[in-house]
Amino acid sequence: MTETSTSTTATLDRREAIAALLRARENTLVVTGLGSPSYDVHALGDRDDNYYLWGAMGSAALVGLGLAQAQPEKRVLVVTGDGEQLMAFGSLATIAVARPRNLNIAVIDNHHYGETGMQMSHTGYGIDLAKVAAASGFAETRTLHSLEEVEQAGETLKTPAEGPRLFVLKVTAENPPRSLPSRDAVFIKNRFRAHLGFAEQ
Repeated sequence: MTETSTSTTATLDRREAIAALLRARENTLVVTGLGSPSYDVHALGDRDDNYYLWGAMGSAALVGLGLAQAQPEKRVLVVTGDGEQLMAFGSLATIAVARPRNLNIAVIDNHHYGETGMQMSHTGYGIDLAKVAAASGFAETRTLHSLEEVEQAGETLKTPAEGPRLFVLKVTAENPPRSLPSRDAVFIKNRFRAHLGFAEQ
């Protein structure tokens, strides 16, 4: 199923949108992309099942794919930005071919590259990531413009899927105060592994 909201003007407050998306999270594992997506998720409260990526821009969706394949009984949500997902354009095809049933991707789309000076991104010029994901073979894609739509998407994460799903959340172009998770990548990795029942490395 592929849906695109008919509203083209409504935009969301990014922190409110992430809060609405994660309200029904329960035990979902969350991978966050470089920069603002990590700050947004951390602002809601640090958790052992949050995997924050501090580097390797463009890797969030594929890290989520690997995690979904390694933990098929767990639900996995990637929270990333339009800039990072544009850098990893080909990852959508790879994920569609792998067809994980437990992977969901939420793209926080403000049409700008927030980490490098708020230059206009390709989505601001018309690239539609939901349509790209649908054309690649995702089981479901949606573009969301209201908190009600985001909350509905959050509830959808709890339901079985036929394959990967992608949600594009259209948010205003702003940089709210940063909520910084630990920058210690080894600590984050080991904490996440411990949550999954694995020993430290």
